[in-house]
Amino acid sequence: MKKLIILLFAIIFLTNSHLLSAEKEKFFKPWGSNKNSKNANSKATQKGDIFKQITFDNDKTDNILVYTGIFDHKDEKAPGKKENHKTSLVGIEHKNVDLFRDTWIGRFSPTTGAFVTGKSSAYLYTGVEADYNLGPIKISPSFAPGYYEAGDGKNLGSALEFKSEIKIGIDLFKNSNLGYSYSHISNNDWGDRNPGADNQSITFSKKF
Repeated sequence: MKKLIILLFAIIFLTNSHLLSAEKEKFFKPWGSNKNSKNANSKATQKGDIFKQITFDNDKTDNILVYTGIFDHKDEKAPGKKENHKTSLVGIEHKNVDLFRDTWIGRFSPTTGAFVTGKSSAYLYTGVEADYNLGPIKISPSFAPGYYEAGDGKNLGSALEFKSEIKIGIDLFKNSNLGYSYSHISNNDWGDRNPGADNQSITFSKKF
């Protein structure tokens, strides 16, 4: 389980190695000529302001989301049932704003994340997420295949599992969002068994 967490942070680090060069670009200013007329200098100043604004907007390229909730919340221990797989979970997820793509069916971006449960199960995933903004409210459906390790928790029948999820959040402050997530994980009957797991959690995300 520790190896999976280390691998997650390694992926996030490699994905964002370009930020070092992006930080350098913030200090770049357009060249101006002292021989230009006042009108030309004014235009150059305006271009410089526009460039600074673009640089400022692009500076926040990373969206980090943390979440905690219940894994397999529908699983209740019934009479004669040996165990209850319902347990807590905590996770982290990363999106890079630079990789957003606008399409006719929505705005999409790649997402990578992982969670662990109270019974030492772990899931490492990467996929795609769409964003739909309704004022301060954001709706984000996603789909992500990933690697699942049962640990002492529920056997989902395969190491390869697929997570479909929908998040609903509201912007609290600038660049931060609080929301609710509901997800389902299953192997599409590709494994020896496919019990699946339904999960819900509270999410908090912030752009950096």
